[in-house]
Amino acid sequence: MIEENGKKADWKRKVFLEMTAYWINVAYLTLLFAVFTSYRRLILAHYDITYSNWGISFIKAMVLAKVVMVGGLFNFGRALEKKPLILATLFQSFLFTGWVALFAAIESTLRGLFHGKGFAGAMDHLLSEGAHEFYAKSLVVFVAFIPFFAFKELGRVLGKGKIWEWFFRKGPVEEGLLLERESRSLTSGKLAAPPH
Repeated sequence: MIEENGKKADWKRKVFLEMTAYWINVAYLTLLFAVFTSYRRLILAHYDITYSNWGISFIKAMVLAKVVMVGGLFNFGRALEKKPLILATLFQSFLFTGWVALFAAIESTLRGLFHGKGFAGAMDHLLSEGAHEFYAKSLVVFVAFIPFFAFKELGRVLGKGKIWEWFFRKGPVEEGLLLERESRSLTSGKLAAPPH
């Protein structure tokens, strides 16, 4: 009976942690896409073109956050775990930028179909953006993904919940990490390297 309750509690905790991670991903990605939408809206407003596509930012973020979670299950970049963290970060940023590009193409196609333009109209809508805008969007998304996946990689190395704990509950000073580093630098007379 006690073992059964323990398994149930573990399962509930795991679901809670996964849902929390999912909604944190959704919040970050929604912010990213909303900033992108705002930027586009402001640029187009300069030419008296209205652009209001706010809801799609949240929908895109929800779908892509799920893709990131599923990608985490498949451990993309597992071969890079023993390499410097920047390699896994850049690899995942590049991989998921490709996913964003794919979802943008699907979104554009569906928008064309939804507005009754048919498949040819959907393809025209997709191709009307042009290569320059496509590459610019991809570059911005890639750069925005770097801190996102850097934090994920740091969290993997430091242990689940450690970064969250340091940012929102207690700082690394309370755990003695910075104090230990300062005391080593004082005794050696020079700046000590970060702990491994």
